[in-house]
Amino acid sequence: MAALTNLCSRDETARAYGAADRLWDLQEVNGVPFPANATLSFLAAETITIQGPCNRITASNTVPYPWFSVTLVSSTKRSCPDLQHEKSLTNALERTTVIEILDNVMILSNTENLNMVFIAAD
Repeated sequence: MAALTNLCSRDETARAYGAADRLWDLQEVNGVPFPANATLSFLAAETITIQGPCNRITASNTVPYPWFSVTLVSSTKRSCPDLQHEKSLTNALERTTVIEILDNVMILSNTENLNMVFIAAD
């Protein structure tokens, strides 16, 4: 019975497929450079930390790789001049359905031509 429990609790999210233990810098959205600093990190199974231009956001992703589905859980409430970019970031993340990781590049996308490119920070 223990072997069955281990199979059921195995991490099948993007974290287990190359996203873990890295800081991912957002480079561009739909071919246009993202005009503010934003990063993603996959600190634990099913948990994503997003550092937007203004706020730190915690989200969950419970679907298996290569699928991606973000549910925003909590956020700080700071205001800053880049708040509009942060809102566009969170809106895009909530529309993302697929994640691809190849070495130091991560692409989040959907079937509606959304394409977000992240590079792993050294």
